[in-house]
Amino acid sequence: MRYSTASRVAPVTLDDVRGAQKMLSGVARVTAMEGSRHLSQLVGSPVHFKCENLQRTGSFKLRGAYVRIAGLLPEQRAAGVVAASAGNHAQGVALASSLLGVRSTVFMPQGAPLPKISATRDYGAEVRLHGQVVDETLAAAQEYAERTGAVFIHPFDHPDVIAGQGTVGLEILEQCPEVRTVVVGIGGGGLAAGIAVAVKALRPDVRIVGVQAEGAAAYPPSLAAGRPVAVENPATMADGIKVGRPGDVPFGIVGDLVDEVRTVSEDALSTALLLCLERAKLVVEPAGASPVAALLSEPDAFEGPVVAVLSGGNVDPVLMQGVLRHGMAAQGRYLAVRLRLTDRPGALATLLGVLSVVDANVLDVSHVRTHPRLGLTEAEVELHLETKGPEHCAEVGRALREAGYTVIA
Repeated sequence: MRYSTASRVAPVTLDDVRGAQKMLSGVARVTAMEGSRHLSQLVGSPVHFKCENLQRTGSFKLRGAYVRIAGLLPEQRAAGVVAASAGNHAQGVALASSLLGVRSTVFMPQGAPLPKISATRDYGAEVRLHGQVVDETLAAAQEYAERTGAVFIHPFDHPDVIAGQGTVGLEILEQCPEVRTVVVGIGGGGLAAGIAVAVKALRPDVRIVGVQAEGAAAYPPSLAAGRPVAVENPATMADGIKVGRPGDVPFGIVGDLVDEVRTVSEDALSTALLLCLERAKLVVEPAGASPVAALLSEPDAFEGPVVAVLSGGNVDPVLMQGVLRHGMAAQGRYLAVRLRLTDRPGALATLLGVLSVVDANVLDVSHVRTHPRLGLTEAEVELHLETKGPEHCAEVGRALREAGYTVIA
């Protein structure tokens, strides 16, 4: 389904994207295109990963940031630039500014992951922590720009940024000329818009599919309304596409050129991240794994060959640990159960013996003896188990009940 919007003069053209490609020569990497045997079998035709997680700074954001800053007038460069970001855009602006000799200030939320803060500083930016959410950080950055004269570098809502991101589309056509479908995650829309401009200009037959997290899906209602509509309190583990409102500039392009926008669940995102790590040996952040989540959710819906854009790999290790565990649970490979047993010597050993018989690997045990909800001779145990799939989970549950244990959760 192609979304229709009012006709307009295109704010970004193929020539703009080609100009950006020349500008980025020697700056941005031409990232690898890797095949996925597992997804190819599911989809029934070749599936390739466009590995922007291997780009400098760990995401595609360097492309748009560099093109935007390189296009500033000398007096604008002298005033410096400012940006607001929780991670990827921050690092892209920091490195682009350093390469161009421009002073950069980046506002980041106070709760931003420490590795991202450290990386942004290492790339040369002055980092200022402000606000608990990105909207507060964005307001602080814009106030700083008005007060100091620094140029605000928007993460997606500017033609130069979109042209820079569009170079990913040119590379896709060069590396996989037989492509029939491109699947790309959408937050504000800069990457999807740029890819769509490049790909549709040269290959209008190629289908462009955007993917959003269900809890932060502003594009479907916006496209239905014909204008950007804000989604209140967007919530998803995929912070790279956790944007409450589409950008004005990319929205028009997405409406004209993107064929479909799909949504994926948190379970699908975590399963996709786990697949990228285990099967492709690629570290991908949840936003970058969103195209893979869409392919896993409905593999028959995509005509191949398919290119899935892995937009970034900057994932906080703490988040990675939780997401991987969530992904294992979604696949039935991780099981948490809480049960009650009689509090007597050897009771826990007996329980562990039951689990040993059904070959469940115990990762963690929490044992509570004193609580108002427990009887005098009762104890409560919470177990975290590594299992082999949904059937094995069911087998573990049956074994516990048959052994006489009361399974609470």
